[in-house]
Amino acid sequence: MIFWDPKIPGKKLDAIDTDQITPADDCVSESLDRLDERWKLGAFRYLMPDFRQRVHRGETFVIAGERFGIGSSREMSPAGLKAVAEEVGLELVIVCGDGVGDIFRRNALNLGLHVVQSRAASEDAQEGDVLTFDPSSRRLANETRGKTYEPVPLTPMEDEIRRSGGIIKVGRREFPEATAQSPRVEWPDPQTAGGLTSTEQIVWAHRVDKNAQVRPGGTLRVWCDLLPASDGTAPFSIHTFNQITGGDRIFPRQAAIANDHFVFSGRNADDKQTSIGREFAQLHGIGKPYYATPGDGIFHFYFPEQGLVVPGAFIPGADSHSRAYGAYGAVGTGVGSTQLGFGWSTGYIYFTPAKRRRVVFAGRLRPWVSGKDVVLALLRRWGKAQAQGMSVEFVDAGRQLPIPYRNTVANMMAEAEAQNGIFAPDEVTLDWYRRKGIRDLPYPSFKAGDQVAWDIDETLDLSELVPFIFPPTRWPSRS
Repeated sequence: MIFWDPKIPGKKLDAIDTDQITPADDCVSESLDRLDERWKLGAFRYLMPDFRQRVHRGETFVIAGERFGIGSSREMSPAGLKAVAEEVGLELVIVCGDGVGDIFRRNALNLGLHVVQSRAASEDAQEGDVLTFDPSSRRLANETRGKTYEPVPLTPMEDEIRRSGGIIKVGRREFPEATAQSPRVEWPDPQTAGGLTSTEQIVWAHRVDKNAQVRPGGTLRVWCDLLPASDGTAPFSIHTFNQITGGDRIFPRQAAIANDHFVFSGRNADDKQTSIGREFAQLHGIGKPYYATPGDGIFHFYFPEQGLVVPGAFIPGADSHSRAYGAYGAVGTGVGSTQLGFGWSTGYIYFTPAKRRRVVFAGRLRPWVSGKDVVLALLRRWGKAQAQGMSVEFVDAGRQLPIPYRNTVANMMAEAEAQNGIFAPDEVTLDWYRRKGIRDLPYPSFKAGDQVAWDIDETLDLSELVPFIFPPTRWPSRS
């Protein structure tokens, strides 16, 4: 099954996002027993309406272009695709370009959905080609064209997760030992910190295995300070937690849930969706501020306002806009529901630091220019490639950007396809906490080291920016 670009004949379709894979209306679950029913029904509902029927006929290779699976944390997308094939005893294989949505990629890995990143394989494939895939070696072959392809490799730890059968099986294996462990956070000495970004220093401090190296491309286990879910992602996280732990053996570690997606709609299906998280919170005694009822606030604003997000914290959230926590000097990154449920079970997650990118904001900010204008200018500069999955360090050289502006910039690193974006804590950060009545922060001050080797180092001159104004789609008549 090939997704062709309707605008460019002969080209595979790029940037198929998770909204196109699983539309929002199909992301609901009415109960834990019927978790994936709607996900299967909605798979490529609009992009390929006969997808389910074609898979059931034996078409098990999906061919797409670059940046497949970009977008939200919704693990309903890879889970729904995988489940459609499993209904008839088949395995689905996604073949796409070298670039793929970071959260989708990790979700697929955790679930055991095969994703083959090979630009050559994607470009070569034509309608009617016969493809084969060896799950053991991950080698793809186009039998029709007599070609074989080696996909973008996994890290050794990622391959171990894959060979173990996915994150739930790994969680069951590690759960007994994890219950006996308590997080130990130790910050790097000045010499070590000198070669690490702010993100890497936080990861270094939160390492489960204190001998593990922190470097781009290396997967390691990292203790979490908070593991928030939304009402949309909580049900699958709860399912994962129950599968790993048995359901009621431990209190969910660092768990938090915000009801901000499927609320006030008046739809019965949405009410059933939110009830799953509510009943879980009641069962385990999770109350405010860790459980936000409808109307309490938006996920990526509510938890910082409650003082649950602090500088130096490591916070993977099952919402792609968890990246917003970088505004407060924390590592905020989006993860899927199974990764979060694994974290609720063990207290840590598996994390692979990305390449390093620094953006220095220089020049004087003009009147009426806000954080929205800053990040839109940055995204416009980056173009189609966006942040290339990198970890982005922001430097507010003149300390001109207040926390709401920084929140917008870090938040939209989801749209920029960055792993995360972070502002190292400075006087702007500390003043925001003081005004909230929070003076005793748990972690020491830090900033990126002087010896960091940035993969991309750039400057954005704020004095050149003007407000972005979106005009009406149709100008009113002058007559």
